[in-house]
Amino acid sequence: MARRIATMHPADELAIVHLSGALGLDALRPLTSVGSFHPLQSFPAPRDASAFRGITVAVDASTKTLERRLARLARQIGARPKHVSDPERVLYHAAAVFASNYSDVVFAEAVGMLKKIGWSEPEAVAALMPLAEGALSNIRRLGPAGALTGPIRRGDIDTVRRHLEAVERPDLYRMLGLAALEIAKEAGMQPAAAERTRRALTRKVAATRRRGRS
Repeated sequence: MARRIATMHPADELAIVHLSGALGLDALRPLTSVGSFHPLQSFPAPRDASAFRGITVAVDASTKTLERRLARLARQIGARPKHVSDPERVLYHAAAVFASNYSDVVFAEAVGMLKKIGWSEPEAVAALMPLAEGALSNIRRLGPAGALTGPIRRGDIDTVRRHLEAVERPDLYRMLGLAALEIAKEAGMQPAAAERTRRALTRKVAATRRRGRS
């Protein structure tokens, strides 16, 4: 599309701007007056203008003049502009995937666990949603390290072992648990407790138990 527009020889004052979070300005080559304007928000379905209030919009442009225009546009819709350059774009977008897409995946795993014990999906969602919303509220107030709770943060290795024996996807639990352990250490977890928790997370107890069942 950018190449087709370029063949039309657009006027110098016409800027072409894309809305992709993953792509840099080079996606619009061979055009020269280009920018990017990415609302850091999820849109699984159409949403009204309130979805833009208070969010961050990643902006970049081929000229400072256009970048200022895009920043002004972000403020006009109630958002906060933040300059994100091409070299920063990949990690920026990966962070968005972790915060939005993968939080949905983790929530779905939790719903699936409750369905395994006979809960309906609406029951599971209704029960877990206040917990998830409370965790996000705590992150807003305290930051990720201050908000972390649960058996990893407490060094409760007996509970961790029981979880690993019970869940269908122990490798996912281990991966997330080890990431949580790094946050717990940042929050002040004692080194000895952290090492005991690490050992509990890396032992292959769940696999042994499933082989015994079969």
